[in-house]
Amino acid sequence: MKFLRMTMIASLALLAAGCGKKDSDFRYTVDQFADVKIIRYQVPGWEDLTLQQKEYAYHLAEAAKWGRDILWDQNCAGNLRLRHALEAILTGYKGDRNSADFQAFTEYAKRVFFSNGIHHHYAEDKFFPACEPAYFERLLAAVGKSDEAGDLLSYIYDPDVCPQRRSTASEGDIVELSSVNFYDGVTRDEVEAYYASIVNPKDRRPVSYGLNTKVVKDTLGNVFELPWKVGGIYGPALEKICGELELARVVAENDIQKRALGLLIDYYRTGDLRKWDEFNIEWVKDTLGTIDFVNGFVEDYNDPLGRKGSWEGHVNIKDVKASERSVVLSTNAQWFEDNSPVDPRFRKPQVKGISAKVINAVCLAGDAYPATPIGINLPNADWIRRDYGSKSVTIANISHAYTYSAEEMPASVLSEFAWDEAEIARSKKYGSWADEIHTDLHECLGHGSGQLLKGVSSTALGEYSSALEEARADLFGLYYAADPKLVELGIMPDMEAYKAEYDGFIRNGLMVQFNRVELGRSNTEAHMQDRKLISEWCYENGNGVIGKRVREGKTYFVVNDYDALRGLFAQLLAEIQRIKSEGDYAAGKALVEKYAVNIDPALHKEVKERYDALGLKPYGGFLNPDIVPVKKGGVITDYVLKYPTSLLDQMLHYGEDYGIL
Repeated sequence: MKFLRMTMIASLALLAAGCGKKDSDFRYTVDQFADVKIIRYQVPGWEDLTLQQKEYAYHLAEAAKWGRDILWDQNCAGNLRLRHALEAILTGYKGDRNSADFQAFTEYAKRVFFSNGIHHHYAEDKFFPACEPAYFERLLAAVGKSDEAGDLLSYIYDPDVCPQRRSTASEGDIVELSSVNFYDGVTRDEVEAYYASIVNPKDRRPVSYGLNTKVVKDTLGNVFELPWKVGGIYGPALEKICGELELARVVAENDIQKRALGLLIDYYRTGDLRKWDEFNIEWVKDTLGTIDFVNGFVEDYNDPLGRKGSWEGHVNIKDVKASERSVVLSTNAQWFEDNSPVDPRFRKPQVKGISAKVINAVCLAGDAYPATPIGINLPNADWIRRDYGSKSVTIANISHAYTYSAEEMPASVLSEFAWDEAEIARSKKYGSWADEIHTDLHECLGHGSGQLLKGVSSTALGEYSSALEEARADLFGLYYAADPKLVELGIMPDMEAYKAEYDGFIRNGLMVQFNRVELGRSNTEAHMQDRKLISEWCYENGNGVIGKRVREGKTYFVVNDYDALRGLFAQLLAEIQRIKSEGDYAAGKALVEKYAVNIDPALHKEVKERYDALGLKPYGGFLNPDIVPVKKGGVITDYVLKYPTSLLDQMLHYGEDYGIL
């Protein structure tokens, strides 16, 4: 599970924990285009690693980067072909590169690189170049790709070709309407019938069937799966990944890491999802290592049916000092579970193996690059969480980079959308701290809380599962952010601090986040749906707990009663936990479709106009530092970090060095 950052506010909680200081000589923002800002991040703690640890991180990062092509192809079948054409033009075109048309082409190329394809990375709708098709055709001809022009131009310009990556249409077949490359020639009914025939919902340790396969239908009408494994789909990339994982295994920090890597390699070579489960169980056990990673088909947000895992890679370093707060939370996990405002039937009688830490990213890849979460909780399998626990991380240097990049900007979202100076002052005093605590609660405890009733499938909520799961974790964090227990544990400074998080969450969920959605479009991304669902439900059911105010033609939402709002969070948490625990698809669908999808057109227009006037970019994404081996006398003596200065430079470098499909 991921926690995605929605506002660029300072990460003072982590700074206070000694996680890092701003480098005044380092420029964080390196580019801006369309609705995107490109940011670099630094890696505190890298120089403190041993040579063996650096080598371990290096090979894990290489394994992560070799998975890049997989995600591009998963997002849409024509993406890799288009990317190769863009790379050819950017490196080989000899014409006028200063013309308005070429600048428009370049911006489109940047958008495609940023989104790992032709669909907006967040809104999931197809976007288009500002230059005309005839100009694009001339560019293709100039680099020897005239024979591909017809198909490519249709793929790029035709609004009816692959219009939306993950369909959330309320009518029609969401599998057929989706542009993701997880299915071929099958309908939703056929896919669901196929999995119903092979899945046993009463299995105590259910296999995540479908996580690493493509579902297809042959000419005889037979539905079956094609595995993503060495020797199957994505075989060449997975072979490279396995090679780097083998090298990483040699220099791993401990035997648990070595066993986990061996299981992961076996999984990639066989496609056996039981090996994936065995890997995750072993991976959860490694709580002492400094270097950690994510590598695999992980999150199912992009699949309209919530089964297929998008490929993702992440390499990171533990920040021991900054992790102290997370350790306190995970140590007290049972107390939070026992006192959760949900039906006792849905609570875990024994919380196992929850580990939490603060990390600094070293390499982002696949579904975590360039746009990345600020928090992660894995593994996703409910039964592994129940029996073995989970790992929760807050990614400090990414949060810091957001913060420092925002400080380089001239305008403030808070000043525009907060109601009064008291609200602004509260946010400046507590907002950063409270926001980080909410992230910790969401990832460390929220996703790991609760249990399914016996016989309930983890996929019972279908296409609504992602939004509901994120809402469940957010509500858990919101409810406990206001609990005196956090002050008692020394995590919150006082009983006023949580109010800043309540202000910000409601302000964002009801208004600010819609600057990211094109006018006339629905709210489709799972995390944005989660925030809208919670905020809209509380606004409608709170009888004035949240007030709507208008001043000088501008709309504001204000929390009138913080205690009552906490009570509403508790009610909704109890209901969504019931929906998940019982697998109540109908109730989950009703909640999402009523509260999470449709945006009021007038309010949407107002938000867009107010946000656009600030001159800010609503989305941020990151460039990785390059890990460069240093040799003396033919022997590697160190690994140093070199920080890139251009999105296109890094993308073209990755295409040349890691393009394999």
